[in-house]
Amino acid sequence: MSSGKEIRTKIKSINSTKKITSAMEMVAASKMRRAQDRMHTSRPYANKIRNVVGHAARCHSEYKHMYLTPPEDVKRVGIIVVSSDRGLCGGLNINLFKAIMTQIKEYGQDNVEVDLCTLGQKAFHFFKRRNMNITGHAEHMGDRPGVQDIIGIVKVILDAYRADQLQHVIIAFNEFVNTMVQKPKLLTLLPIVPTEGEKLDYYWDYIYEPDSKQVLDALLTRYIESQVYQAVVENIACEQAARMVAMKSATDNAGSLIDELQLAYNKARQANITQELSEIVGGADAV
Repeated sequence: MSSGKEIRTKIKSINSTKKITSAMEMVAASKMRRAQDRMHTSRPYANKIRNVVGHAARCHSEYKHMYLTPPEDVKRVGIIVVSSDRGLCGGLNINLFKAIMTQIKEYGQDNVEVDLCTLGQKAFHFFKRRNMNITGHAEHMGDRPGVQDIIGIVKVILDAYRADQLQHVIIAFNEFVNTMVQKPKLLTLLPIVPTEGEKLDYYWDYIYEPDSKQVLDALLTRYIESQVYQAVVENIACEQAARMVAMKSATDNAGSLIDELQLAYNKARQANITQELSEIVGGADAV
């Protein structure tokens, strides 16, 4: 059994760690509330523009935008991966990476190559170690990212899609369900999928002003930006929620470990006292 001094040192060390994890839990809880507010504020716009664009994809426009036209053959796929810059958030990132690796493996079975654009340090280092082809990278967007922070990645993807270097684009991020549940989600960005509905028996189109090309070019670009931005905001809310839960678990475990060590310390102290008393009694008998 460890000596009392060693146990006291362990208790002191664990207690210091407990204070740190408790403080990190409170910080994450505060950041999570603000992240949730930003997520809920931007979500209606992202959902509405998705519905508008999906509805536009069902029309029969004279101008056939390439974002609305499915390619005949998919040879290369682009994946935008949204992750955190820091760790200490449980299995949030690794669960997402596992889902992406599963998808990449399926693409490999169909002889489809994959290009990656990463948002966040964790994704960049994870896929770089696996020698994946990373064509774009952004990090340190902070807790309050702006659209300007993701425009560079969006441009890389759109330029590659327009040049027919990519025939399919998806975005991978963590979807915020509630404080305890965050699940990986892979969402198709390009080509744009029409909204679900019954098959139309007639042809229709919008009236565009100034013309369909200018309107659709601007609308679809804003759509891609909004979906990427919403994914980043959702992932930040997931990160803070997962970190809060992980730090609470670490704090609780530290408390349990301290209780166990305190009990061991008391037993060791009692054993030392008993031994000293035995030595005193033995010495007195010998005299």
